[in-house]
Amino acid sequence: VQLQASGGGLVQAGGSLRLSCAASGGTFSRYGMGWFRQAPGKEREFVAAISASGGPTFYAGSVKGRFTISRDNDKNTVYLQMNSLKPEDTAVYTCAVRDTNSGAFIYWGQGTQVTVSS
Repeated sequence: VQLQASGGGLVQAGGSLRLSCAASGGTFSRYGMGWFRQAPGKEREFVAAISASGGPTFYAGSVKGRFTISRDNDKNTVYLQMNSLKPEDTAVYTCAVRDTNSGAFIYWGQGTQVTVSS
């Protein structure tokens, strides 16, 4: 499975961005998907995840209520709508495929940079 994230950029605090992650090479609708981020000098952290069907979603406490993960299985794409952005949201955001059996994230895409200015 190949993943390509896009939609990052520079935005002022309080602004919004929508990230997209297009998948190819697999049966997208069978996989859960997730978003992670890594800020400079910090470890990668979980942001959000969504089930294969698009039903249950999960969020890190730091983004809950501000970010929304969704997916379009017809377009093989998962999205991350980010509202009320804060400077501490600045990071490289990466999407990943979740293995149905193990629950582990097994395929990772290239990241997209999100920079939030104060």
